[in-house]
Amino acid sequence: MEISKGPTGSARQGSPQRSPRKVLRGRRTVLALALAGAGTLTGAAVFAHVLPRGTHGSPAPGATAAAAEAPSPGAPGIGDPLMPLAGNGGYTVRRYTLDFDWRAVRTPFPATATISATATQALSRFDLDFAGNTLHQVTVDGSPATAVRHGDELMVTPARPIAHGSAFTVRVAYTADPTQSRHRDDAIQDYGWVPTSDGTVVYAQPDGARMIFPADDHPSLRAPVTFRITTPPGLSAVANGRLVDKVRRPDGRVRWTYDSEQPIAAQLVQMAVGRFTFVDGTGPRGLPVRDVVPDGLVGDTEAYRSLTPDHLAWLERQLGPYPFRRYGVLVGDTDQPVALETQSLSVVPREDLLGDRVDAERNLVHELTHHWTGDSVAIRRWSDLWLSEGHARFYERLYSDTHGGPGLEEAMRAAYEQHDQWRHDEGAPAEPTEPALFKVMRYDGSALVLYALREKVGEETFGRIERAWVSRYRGRAAGTRDFVALASGVAGEDLTPFLTPWLYGPHTPPMPGHPDWRVDPVED
Repeated sequence: MEISKGPTGSARQGSPQRSPRKVLRGRRTVLALALAGAGTLTGAAVFAHVLPRGTHGSPAPGATAAAAEAPSPGAPGIGDPLMPLAGNGGYTVRRYTLDFDWRAVRTPFPATATISATATQALSRFDLDFAGNTLHQVTVDGSPATAVRHGDELMVTPARPIAHGSAFTVRVAYTADPTQSRHRDDAIQDYGWVPTSDGTVVYAQPDGARMIFPADDHPSLRAPVTFRITTPPGLSAVANGRLVDKVRRPDGRVRWTYDSEQPIAAQLVQMAVGRFTFVDGTGPRGLPVRDVVPDGLVGDTEAYRSLTPDHLAWLERQLGPYPFRRYGVLVGDTDQPVALETQSLSVVPREDLLGDRVDAERNLVHELTHHWTGDSVAIRRWSDLWLSEGHARFYERLYSDTHGGPGLEEAMRAAYEQHDQWRHDEGAPAEPTEPALFKVMRYDGSALVLYALREKVGEETFGRIERAWVSRYRGRAAGTRDFVALASGVAGEDLTPFLTPWLYGPHTPPMPGHPDWRVDPVED
């Protein structure tokens, strides 16, 4: 995720500027974090329905030994210390199928989410992350289920328990509310549904997917998604992945079907509606490149959008082959100044593509870099966000260094000067608090850690570490401990003593190769 730049090229939240003096006490911790236990939910039920018993699908292969396991509730979260109720326990999602019957701007519309899952324990009930929206009916394997809502948790009790290893299908019928959004006081700003003049764009990061559809909403959890979006005449729909079908109905409405092609984290889902022009191109080795542009912005944004093949080629030289089957830019025709790495289709605000070229390329390269680090290599826990945003900022800065922007060393020295202040205000790079999650420490502050590593091991070894990182963990989730171990293995030395104070310490360590660099005093 990136935020757009002002006319001088400085980011509103993303460049090395002092953030508000919110006192966050840094502290040294160990590199590994144990999963926290899930708490018990309390609250009033807003939807409850007592229903008849039903049946469930046959157990998956190998499930026989677990069939006698006593059913129990799945955990309401996976235990992420920063967002304990994010994700859910007791099952894994195999596929989401989302049906949206879009009507008009800011107008509720019928929606259905069908979730194919496999039980990882014997389940008496399970949770879905689902916020707002008007709930109508929940079924499990075709039989009505009891659904009770507690905040963002939808607790589903099937008519009969689900055996360990069994495949099952949940169907949630609801009225989607495209006015739903939330706000954070960091780089995210407003997220959820973001209205446009003729439709919508989705900003799901970090936990906004639950405002769009019932989900297993944590960045480490991924599943393929099928989107079926019906639009009025004259409007188009787009979503992650490949357009597999487009059917015009007798009443003139059109159903668009997209397949994400590869598993996707809920926070990286995109579903947009509007008067769009689809602009097709080609990247390295014939990679399909598809931009989605509001009709009135096609010509004005072409110059910077046309640079995507060059950006792809440059990043492939740094990190290896692009990890997905297609790419493109969705031009956000909103006042939202935030770019977002929605998988295979990054959202870039129109203002980024109508202004300064250096700033535009910084944002374009930032979001594209995320497709290696953050999209393909997912973060294991939210405290690992430095690995996603830090990498994206590092390569954005590295590209800008040789393409007319500020030099990398200049930018990193400025970040170094402010690093103790950021540690004080926002937590160390790998030790954020939830309110400071998307503050500048996770951007320039975390890019500085990668720069320090490069200065420590040299450019050639650093390049091998980076390519090994995105190759070894492609399509998987990985965390800080994984990165330190991999870097140590590639470098041929234990880098734990070097990286631990950079990632967790209360003070910024000396910068290798730059004994003259100084950190500014901390101000309360």
